[in-house]
Amino acid sequence: MTTVLICDDDPVQRRLVEAMVRKLGHDARICENGEQALQMLREEGETVDLVLLDLVMPERDGMGVLAAMREEGLVKPVIVQTSQGGIDTVVNAMRAGATDFVVKPVGAERLSVSIRNALKTEALAAEVQRLKRKVEGTMTFKDIVTRSPRMQPVLKVAEKAAGSMIPVMIEGESGVGKELLARAIAGSGERRSKAFVAVNCGAIPQNLVESILFGHEKGAFTGATEKHTGKFVEAHGGTLFLDEVGELPLETQVKLLRAIQEGEVDPVGAKRSVKVDIRIISATNRDLIRAVKEGRFREDLYYRLCVFPITLPPLRERAEDIPDLVRHFLARISVEEGKRIRAVQPAVLGLLSAYPWPGNVRQLENAVFRAVVLCDGDELSVADFPQIAAQVDGYEVVVPLAPPVVAAPALQPGAMAQPAMIVTGASIGLLDEAGHARTMEALETEAIRFAIDHYRGQMSQVARRLGIGRSTLYRKLKELGIEDRDEEQV
Repeated sequence: MTTVLICDDDPVQRRLVEAMVRKLGHDARICENGEQALQMLREEGETVDLVLLDLVMPERDGMGVLAAMREEGLVKPVIVQTSQGGIDTVVNAMRAGATDFVVKPVGAERLSVSIRNALKTEALAAEVQRLKRKVEGTMTFKDIVTRSPRMQPVLKVAEKAAGSMIPVMIEGESGVGKELLARAIAGSGERRSKAFVAVNCGAIPQNLVESILFGHEKGAFTGATEKHTGKFVEAHGGTLFLDEVGELPLETQVKLLRAIQEGEVDPVGAKRSVKVDIRIISATNRDLIRAVKEGRFREDLYYRLCVFPITLPPLRERAEDIPDLVRHFLARISVEEGKRIRAVQPAVLGLLSAYPWPGNVRQLENAVFRAVVLCDGDELSVADFPQIAAQVDGYEVVVPLAPPVVAAPALQPGAMAQPAMIVTGASIGLLDEAGHARTMEALETEAIRFAIDHYRGQMSQVARRLGIGRSTLYRKLKELGIEDRDEEQV
């Protein structure tokens, strides 16, 4: 759930905006002045997604807060509120770092659009910066999208590892983000901006493992038409990330152990060893201790690589991260696909949070990718995640009602009867905007309203089609507060 920090010195305005923000499906935090806002951002900034800031306040006003945020590096999207909507005020606020502005008193629709746009812009900007830092080798732990309590101790331990050259072993299920954590460790240490070479050990053909890791000379074997330096030499001065290291064959494990111990590699067909200076970070989704006991992984290599183990929890244990991850993936993928998708419906987040995600973050990214391709509107809905909805109880998307039928023309003698044409679009949603099941009263009210409109107020037909008597229908109209029809249309 998105958390909005509302800063306004007017208590009435604060309450109105807070109620509006909560009604839109967001969480709200309140403060009375600019100093309180800055203090909350300093202490609890990780939990705040957006700031709704009044420009005119005593002591430190909104412009002062924007200036302090820029000086202290408190990067958050800010929507400023002002009762003076002059162009100069707006221009100055935008120059100071505001994302958008609203004029008091703001309506719910305008505020909803502004919040949606601000979050989308922030997610896209963050994704662009993250990709840039990935290319430059300067990714940090701030690039890891998380607010889960389960991840906080993991990141603290990883930060300690980043300040050292100690060999790190990252353990976790496939798709949890082991390479991202490895890049953050490398980008936060002494070797930031240096080479980061990733090798998926499980994807290398067994007959080419040594050549790819350690290199080969020209003519060393059939097909070796050129000299190849190898991943160890490519990573010289930087970091070598050995993903799925448990997949290496035993004969290669021996050479890997020597390369780590001696700091040199023997390219295939070479007469001399080549010195290398690298930091090793490994990762695995297997139980290496069991592999050691079963003789599939060398014990001495295990203790060389697993000096500083870090375990990443699966996505199902940190569901708090799902909304932010969805926004980040949506921001990037919608641009890549040329789609103008501005938001995610609240029911979608309820669905995605209820799914166990056996493929973890990678599966979530692919699900968002597929949803973007399927989406025909400007918001992702539950209907755009059919594979996920089919596996979560209570998410059958919608229940179709009896659609209007277009009467077939009169048949000519000898002609065959044609099936009636069904007009689609008549449906009732089972979930509310927060992703929770709607009450039976709400569903019954909507069903009766639909039937009355569908059968044009012909109450006898309405009662018959709903399977109730006319007296029962009129009683329900009264109980549910639905306007009664004084006269039935003929």
